[in-house]
Amino acid sequence: MSTTTATSGLYAKHEAAIQKAIEAVHARAFFAHYPEPPSKRIYGETANADGLAAYQTQVGSPFELRQDANKGLVSDETSPYTREKLNIEYPVFDAPETYVHKAQEAAAQWREASVETRAGILMEALDRVKNRFFELAYATMHTTGQAFVMSFQASGPHSNDRALETLALGVYELGRFPQDTFTWTKPMGKFEVNIEKRYHNVPKGIALAIGVSTFPVWNTLPGVYASLITGNPVIAKPHPQAIYPMALVVQELQLVLQEEGFDAHVIQLAVDSAEKLITTELAEHPAVKIIDYTGGNTYGDYVESLKGKTVFTEKAGVNSVIIDSVDNLKAALGNLAFSVSMYSGQMCTCPQNFFIPKGGIQAGDTHVSYEEIVEGLTQSIQGLVTNPKAGVGVTGTIQSEATHHRAAQAQKLDGVVKLGPIDIAHPDFPEARIATPIVVEVGPDRKDIFGQELFGPIVLIVPTDDTHHSVALAKSLAIEKGAITCTAHTTDPEMMQYIETQMAEAFTPVSFNLTGMFWVNQHAGFSDFHVTGGNPAGNAALTSPEFVRQRFITVGTRVYLP
Repeated sequence: MSTTTATSGLYAKHEAAIQKAIEAVHARAFFAHYPEPPSKRIYGETANADGLAAYQTQVGSPFELRQDANKGLVSDETSPYTREKLNIEYPVFDAPETYVHKAQEAAAQWREASVETRAGILMEALDRVKNRFFELAYATMHTTGQAFVMSFQASGPHSNDRALETLALGVYELGRFPQDTFTWTKPMGKFEVNIEKRYHNVPKGIALAIGVSTFPVWNTLPGVYASLITGNPVIAKPHPQAIYPMALVVQELQLVLQEEGFDAHVIQLAVDSAEKLITTELAEHPAVKIIDYTGGNTYGDYVESLKGKTVFTEKAGVNSVIIDSVDNLKAALGNLAFSVSMYSGQMCTCPQNFFIPKGGIQAGDTHVSYEEIVEGLTQSIQGLVTNPKAGVGVTGTIQSEATHHRAAQAQKLDGVVKLGPIDIAHPDFPEARIATPIVVEVGPDRKDIFGQELFGPIVLIVPTDDTHHSVALAKSLAIEKGAITCTAHTTDPEMMQYIETQMAEAFTPVSFNLTGMFWVNQHAGFSDFHVTGGNPAGNAALTSPEFVRQRFITVGTRVYLP
């Protein structure tokens, strides 16, 4: 079977799903192609057990990839639950530039493939990853420290949906202008000018996707898919402490590529260790034209400074909560307590600074003091993390020793500790590295403290003169330091409009009056843009049209017809 026939068949197989995704991208309404709950009814009676067995079999064993690596590297990956190394050996090349050379060799065939061919392959790989969601969940859990359900959802259906979103955008954007040759006619009075025109969508070149340790698939896969659908070969460079989850995805992509007659090196996994990082050497290589980066500001700023690259970054921000008034204080604080406890604050969308008027607020028909609000928040956090049915299922564990140390040192901040660490244990993993949210009150003049991201389970309470003061502080932080989210509670329509307008000027989205089972931490695929690209928290948005469109150039050809 020829490559064209095989891949055309894959596109036909998935065309309906891709078209639905294109419609969803434009409608911005709820759409989820991959089911979110890790239930037996959806994924099968043995899916969980099979996934766990696959994970256990992989730990301590070589990981097989379809790339011509010449040696193996045992990773730095260590489970935050067991504190034991995974001891997985990944195939690597002696020289980082070999990844570039392999990508260059695979580039022409992938560049010349039709959009439909690429889309069919990429969609087929997502469906095969779906069959391994439970293994992926355990791989994520034991590299990032996320709780099992979050690991399943974030690296599984949510990542797949975000990848499908970029795939759909790519299909749409690549077809925006005519691809077939046509005749352009200009009337010139008694005669006319006829020119034959055609447009070529030309990929920019090799793409490098630099992963992060906390969300190794969710933050990486959209960029990988955006580059692949637009015809660029990709080198996926995961964080040394979280390789396995992305390796699994690359494994499935390479398998489908080979089955369809393509060089598997269209997508490669470039593994390194903390002792010998290869990221900079890859990023600076002149053949690497596209870079996706998620991580800290210092390296993110460096990546953005590289000349001759198209760079998409998500860096650190300082996310704010503005409390003006509420209908139901208990419900509002319960929602906020969950937001700061989810994955122990190791989410880029997690709130950090709570700006609360020192004169108190209106809660329904009752005036509530500042002290009552703070006490209510700390009690909500304490009740959640000590709840045996929630607790570690919400907090998960701490991914790195650095984050764990930062959380421990938070009690020494120059402020008033309102809630110290709570001793909780994981019922299944006694060695699990756990830290509960620390709540510290600092003055509104202490921007040196609350004006920086304190990554991890750290909450800062800042008493303000009034809501306008709160908004001014939140807005200035977003402009100066960046922000990915902002949460606000108000029952006043005029104040809501004021907050929305002020924060929009800082290119920061606001979530108002969240209670119940939806939290500011969550960004929905096909609807919410993750990061706006308008403030220092990052220069790109998952997934805006620009996130895809900037990965290729449309080049026109004109032929004069006498």
